[in-house]
Amino acid sequence: MAVKIRLRRMGAKKRPFYRVVVADSRSPRDGRFIEEIGYFNPIATPEELKIDVEAAQKWLATGAQPTDTARALLKKAGVYDKASAAEAAPAEEAPAEEAVEAAEEAPAEEE
Repeated sequence: MAVKIRLRRMGAKKRPFYRVVVADSRSPRDGRFIEEIGYFNPIATPEELKIDVEAAQKWLATGAQPTDTARALLKKAGVYDKASAAEAAPAEEAPAEEAVEAAEEAPAEEE
């Protein structure tokens, strides 16, 4: 099942209010969803944005793909940067460890 983090439109005509939800990609925009992780109100001044950081990070870690708009909101809330940094950190550490091991082995071979 492909899972997406996307916006669900609520509110009256010409007065949009969005909920940030995790849903199956095959579900309609305002249809069934798995979990609500926040909301976004573009009409309020200043704009209101509330995201449950822990829930968003959990879904990103399990492979949920945010839509372009949802990704922008997650970055604004500071969630997407933390999640991408957490995924990139282990990948960056592995080559560094291999380089250290190779450097330690090289002098031993010369002797």
